[in-house]
Amino acid sequence: MGKSRRTVPEELLLLALDPTTGTTAQPQTLDLGLAGAQLVELSLAGRIVPEGDRIAVVLARPTGDPTLDHALELLRRRGSPVRAAHWIGGPRLGLRQTYLAHLERCGMVTAVPGQMCGVLPTTRYQASDDCTNAAIKQRLDTAIRTGVPPDPRTAALAALAHSVGLGKHLYPGNEGRSSRSRLRDLIRYDPLGGMVAHAVMDVQNGLPAQQNRSSQGSGAAAGRPGARTAGRGSGGRVPASRVGVR
Repeated sequence: MGKSRRTVPEELLLLALDPTTGTTAQPQTLDLGLAGAQLVELSLAGRIVPEGDRIAVVLARPTGDPTLDHALELLRRRGSPVRAAHWIGGPRLGLRQTYLAHLERCGMVTAVPGQMCGVLPTTRYQASDDCTNAAIKQRLDTAIRTGVPPDPRTAALAALAHSVGLGKHLYPGNEGRSSRSRLRDLIRYDPLGGMVAHAVMDVQNGLPAQQNRSSQGSGAAAGRPGARTAGRGSGGRVPASRVGVR
């Protein structure tokens, strides 16, 4: 995989990067979105395919992207298809920092050291090419404005941006309400991206952990789609504020 095309995780992180503060929006949920974006990119590269709500490796050949290849190897080691939500919610947090370092190595962002309150060391990140970020945002804007079905890559990016809560960052205020709604609607144009985005939202709502607890008490029945639906209807969601608490 050459670097002529930016990957979905790279684009998601660049979308989240605030040019004013040098920080990323939605830091608690962005790790989940990046894990989901890796699945989308590996699918676009022909390495994995969806099997219902599970992900199966069909080609273990490296892509040439070290961050994606690490994810591909972890998936391969599972030996059998894994639920997208279980993969996304797995103990692999820290992807935001991994990808920030990756983008810095690739020259897409520049790290700017600083201090908080004059004492604590901090690092801000500035996009090296504002035109690149503008072009990514423009693809979403065009899909939202024209209503023309976007390509799968753009549709998946929109779905993931919505799933991690970037809508208010990209289209703030009351004037951005309709754009945020249309961003959410773009989820239907890419089945895999939509499935992954819903898995990201399920993890935020604590559903994978809820499923695991149910399966311990009632066996394999808790893993069936019907049991998952029942879990949603029971009102047992974990508040989104608990995302990142492991």
